[in-house]
Amino acid sequence: MENLLFIVLGLVLLIAGGNWLLKSAVGLSLRLAIPKIVIGMTVVSFATSAPELIVSVKAALDGFPDLALGNVVGSNIANLGLVLAITVIMGSIDVRKSFYTTDWPVMMVASLLFCGFIYFDGVLQQYEGIILVTLLFVFLIYLLRFQKTAVVDEMPEDDVILPLYKIVLYLGIGGTALWGGSELLIKGAVGMASTLGVSDRVIGITVVSVGTSIPELAASVIAVLKKEKAISLGNLIGSNIFNLLAVLGITSIITPITVMDQGLLSNDIFWMLGISFLILPLVFFPKGLRLGWRDGLVLLAFYVLFVYMTIK
Repeated sequence: MENLLFIVLGLVLLIAGGNWLLKSAVGLSLRLAIPKIVIGMTVVSFATSAPELIVSVKAALDGFPDLALGNVVGSNIANLGLVLAITVIMGSIDVRKSFYTTDWPVMMVASLLFCGFIYFDGVLQQYEGIILVTLLFVFLIYLLRFQKTAVVDEMPEDDVILPLYKIVLYLGIGGTALWGGSELLIKGAVGMASTLGVSDRVIGITVVSVGTSIPELAASVIAVLKKEKAISLGNLIGSNIFNLLAVLGITSIITPITVMDQGLLSNDIFWMLGISFLILPLVFFPKGLRLGWRDGLVLLAFYVLFVYMTIK
């Protein structure tokens, strides 16, 4: 019970901390007169990936590498199998052309690259992390130059230039909440794993990954209820790209990540590749460039099966 409380409190702090960090980052960018397109693609993306990044770095440094890997692999599966599924069950979304010209191919390249790096030796080395982060910067530069329309401003209400003291305050509170939340979440997750007699990987890939995907789920559901389709498939795919290239890239640069539980290599990464690939045919069939409730049910069934196969 105590472990569950740690996990819930940790997640609440991570989500709140990420939100405060986002406010301060956007506020600072606006004060520095950085173009909005750059803010949306760099500052906002990094800030919304902050919970995953902090949890993964902390878990790897504390000697729980399977939590770090399970968190990212599980988050990528949950973003598509749970968040996207619930979103399109509530209301169909139209898919942009940039999905098959940019977003999906980059996600698949990032996924295959990560799987290739880790599959053969079971370690994500520092130089491999450098390659992942370099690919991220190449992707961002490409988007800035050629794909400006692919970025949707989801937070027009945040475009108020904040006074400097508020920016510093949000930054301080947000950073502290992220740190405290990651401490509590990892303590609770490791405790729960030992209590239930399962590996860190199983807890990381189910409980922790769903928890760090909650901000995406909340944003998606609110967007559907407001009848705003701004939360596009591209946003969730962008989150997956950031998880692989930024979160795992930066974590492995700080400290190499070694796989402890072989289930990650024999099971989880193939589920991640499978659901990432599955999105392509679902987008084109039965109605071209559209995801509806039937597609949502297929994705949800895929996710439920994945969780069942992981914990059984």
